Amino acid sequence: MAKITALRFGKGRSKRARILLDGRAAFSLEAEVAVREGLAVGQELSASRIEALTRASHQQRCYDAATRYLSYRPRSEHEMKQRLQKHSFDDDTIKSVLVRLKEQGLMNDADFATFWKDNRQSFSPRSQWLTRLELKQKGIPDEIIEQTVKSIDDNENAYRAAHSKAHKLKTSDYQDFRRQLGEYLKRRGFGYGVIIKTIERLWHEREGYQPADYPDTRAKK
Repeated sequence: MAKITALRFGKGRSKRARILLDGRAAFSLEAEVAVREGLAVGQELSASRIEALTRASHQQRCYDAATRYLSYRPRSEHEMKQRLQKHSFDDDTIKSVLVRLKEQGLMNDADFATFWKDNRQSFSPRSQWLTRLELKQKGIPDEIIEQTVKSIDDNENAYRAAHSKAHKLKTSDYQDFRRQLGEYLKRRGFGYGVIIKTIERLWHEREGYQPADYPDTRAKK
């Protein structure tokens, strides 16, 4: 057994606590762990107790890294695991932290998938196919992906995605208009049929045609 002779907490942004045993610097912990475990001068610590404290500190450091990562935007479980692995946390610690985050409601793949779809719908509309692919890359399970993307309307999203760009294009030539807008929509994952329908709709709107007056724009050179 060794006796705690001093506890030295870091100042400023430091969140570490240095533990002195029998007058000598022994080890350090996350300050939150030292406080949570009620460490105090005069306590005696066994080797197994020190090992448990060190393990708890490592888990707390991993948890803190995870919550910082979540502070920017929601994350999928796969994203979080990859991030923590890059910080060299071991698999057991990562697994424990992921469980804790899910129990606290801080991480949920179904909620993340909905967030991702809604964010895309609001700021950068894209196809059901591309949204599905993005969620797949985030490690979301297939059943959650299908449930999430089934409400996406490709025709409506293509129109919303291209509307502002169509009205900013300077060209008065239909073929050039079609080429530029087609490439734009293709990058957002829309299929040929949706693209053509959207281009003609936006061309007609821009040129001021009424539905009954629509010319066969596809024949224009």
